[in-house]
Amino acid sequence: MGPIAVILQLLAVMSLTAAKDDGLVRTPPMGWMAWERFRCDVDCKDDPENCISEALFRDMADRLYEDGWKELGYEYVIIDDCWMSMERDKEGRLQPDPVRFPGGIAKLANYVHERGLKLGIYADMGTFTCMGFPGTTLDKIQIDAQTFASWGVDYLKFDGCSSNPLVQMLGYPLMSIALNATGRPIVYSCSWPAYLGGLPPFVNYNLMGEICHLWRNYYDIQDSWDSLQAIVDWFFNNQDEIQPAAGPGRWNDPDMLIIGNFGLSMDESRSQMALWAIMAAPLIMSTDLRHLDNGARAILQNKVAIAINQDPLGIQGRRLLKEKSRIEVYWRPLFQSASALVFLSRRTDMPYRYHTSLGKLHYEEGNYEAYDVFTGTTVKGLNSTTEITLSINPSGVVMWYKLYGFVLCLCISSSNHTDTL
Repeated sequence: MGPIAVILQLLAVMSLTAAKDDGLVRTPPMGWMAWERFRCDVDCKDDPENCISEALFRDMADRLYEDGWKELGYEYVIIDDCWMSMERDKEGRLQPDPVRFPGGIAKLANYVHERGLKLGIYADMGTFTCMGFPGTTLDKIQIDAQTFASWGVDYLKFDGCSSNPLVQMLGYPLMSIALNATGRPIVYSCSWPAYLGGLPPFVNYNLMGEICHLWRNYYDIQDSWDSLQAIVDWFFNNQDEIQPAAGPGRWNDPDMLIIGNFGLSMDESRSQMALWAIMAAPLIMSTDLRHLDNGARAILQNKVAIAINQDPLGIQGRRLLKEKSRIEVYWRPLFQSASALVFLSRRTDMPYRYHTSLGKLHYEEGNYEAYDVFTGTTVKGLNSTTEITLSINPSGVVMWYKLYGFVLCLCISSSNHTDTL
């Protein structure tokens, strides 16, 4: 691209001054995405059940529709990398692999929409996707946006492999303009911050909120507790820089929920659900919903944890304390003067009895009640000075929530017994 073209593109970007306030994803988006669980499995001959194909996405749409997920808010079925043919069509448009997606994306979108769900798709701001399929270069942004809209796509994940900071600076805002120009409401998920280190001054989060509905800040999650902990550490170590960026229609994205896969225990799975609720993070599952065990299902379908995540204020929570005992405390303010607390154990030895009080956590004088989401028990008669003792399993959590006009503690317990208060 010559210097004149670059200047023209920059002028177009600079003209984008209005915030992206289009009414989409006023609470964090919820749904299912293929990547973490199914990756780039394109071997439909030997692995037809798990390969990236229209059959896989129809299966997941069926599960969301038939197994109670849709009613809880899980509405997006999102295709990730490896769906494309290796060549664009004769008019320069992306096209799906004809063997793995014989019906095409528009037909798949109709299938999803008939079930009251929405379809997401993946593209990359570069010459190639991360797995080597055709990318969306600057000259292809408009036609790709139009193609996605014509197919009935509702959500675009726009990655950044095989690009550079200048191309990203131009391409991510231009895709926002192109999507808006289609006239179709399409949620726009940008990976831009993750390619710039995730932090100011390299990332302008005011601009992010003007062009994107959500954005990836950090590395991809892997199916392990170590990976999850690294993401949590990065987000809360840098909370002063990134927490103010989040709000209705503009979300930080710590990546997919890996609950129900192979790398997390039940305690660690509860921890991810609780922390993602505190972070006001998108709840995008990446697991095989066809073979999900009851424990994972109960966590992912926990109505109160979901309600905390979907709180209409949309304020991202913060870490309050890191104790020498390796207990950490997180807090999130919620609608109608409610709030949520998470107590996380980073220990690896045995359940730890953590002593604290609501006053120590900056709660004012008043009467409080505690409700344990997993046991259904309620503890009454608490005040700001009451000594609280919580038993927290290794890598587990207890979560508290304010309710009924008082400060209510909603406890998402990491054990099968009632926490001692």
